[in-house]
Amino acid sequence: MRILLTGGGTAGHINPALAVAKYIQQKHPETQFLYVGNQDKMEARLVPESGFDFAGLDTSGFYRKLTPKGIAHNINAVRQQMTSGKKVKAILGEFKPDVVLGTGGYVCAPVLSQAVKKRIPTLLHESNAYPGITTKLLAKRVNTVLLTSEDAKQHLHPSANCVITGNPIREDILFYSRERARTELNIKNGQICILSFGGSLGADAINKAMAAVMGFTADQPHICHIHATGAYYKEIFPKLLADQGINLESHPRLYIREYIDDMARCMNAADIIISRSGSTTVNEIAGAAKASILIPSPNVTENHQYHNAMSLGARGGAIVIEEKNLSNEKLILYVKDLTTNPEKIKKIAKKAGEMAIVDANDRIYQEIRKVLPKR
Repeated sequence: MRILLTGGGTAGHINPALAVAKYIQQKHPETQFLYVGNQDKMEARLVPESGFDFAGLDTSGFYRKLTPKGIAHNINAVRQQMTSGKKVKAILGEFKPDVVLGTGGYVCAPVLSQAVKKRIPTLLHESNAYPGITTKLLAKRVNTVLLTSEDAKQHLHPSANCVITGNPIREDILFYSRERARTELNIKNGQICILSFGGSLGADAINKAMAAVMGFTADQPHICHIHATGAYYKEIFPKLLADQGINLESHPRLYIREYIDDMARCMNAADIIISRSGSTTVNEIAGAAKASILIPSPNVTENHQYHNAMSLGARGGAIVIEEKNLSNEKLILYVKDLTTNPEKIKKIAKKAGEMAIVDANDRIYQEIRKVLPKR
């Protein structure tokens, strides 16, 4: 079996493809994979590091604001798409895939379009609750659209063949023992653990709000708090805490990091998660069955993060605060309410867990099998 994967630009597009590839590789070690992505985006590094062959394209998305700069960019994007089309034809002719799986991002467009023209079976996975423009454009043309959320279906053409598969969740998120995680992080019995983060670079609104929240949690002996500042706020965050009168040396229950590099451990140790709402984060929160306060980034195309957050929030599986409505006082009130009502934490966590699809890899694998040419 020969499978061509495509998708990129963000971890939310890359990780599902790699997770599915690794799952299929375990079941069929003889399978050959080729990943086609942007040659200057993170997939060019992550894919080879994961042990898969990579072919790079030079593509870019379109700017929506038609300023002189935007128009010039879009003209170049059209040129790149045309050039990429020729390169994709050559890649498809040489690799001869049995099936093509796209996982989102503008690099998918030329790859899936050429595969459809060549009548190669194609599938497109959408990790967001509100489909991206690539999914909207290609949904009618591919064999199957694989959706993480039922909410996404209403935004696609009625003729699209949609199947709910969920988003692949890392096994360590699903199976890391809570007891082991809390022991390793030195969290005592009866303590409530808050985990907060805003991405690898950090988010201004979340960092400022977390400094204020720590102004409250620092004086609560039953609460410990793990916060990742992100790279940009590594030096700034201690100053924000100092403004709250907090000296970290005298508050051992406050753990400040630049980045959460052991997410499975921290997430499973936590009782409450405060974060942005990228598709991967939301699905991992559901998979770990955790209560959360989600603060969607307003700086994401088509407001994806808001729709992702509401896929849980509308069903009681999360508290959602839009950034425009965020204030230190409001967030602290929510934290006070949850940390003094453990049953409320359990109720939200249970609702979140009910939304999880924990066998997404196998569901996607089964859909791939359905479209494979009969031999």
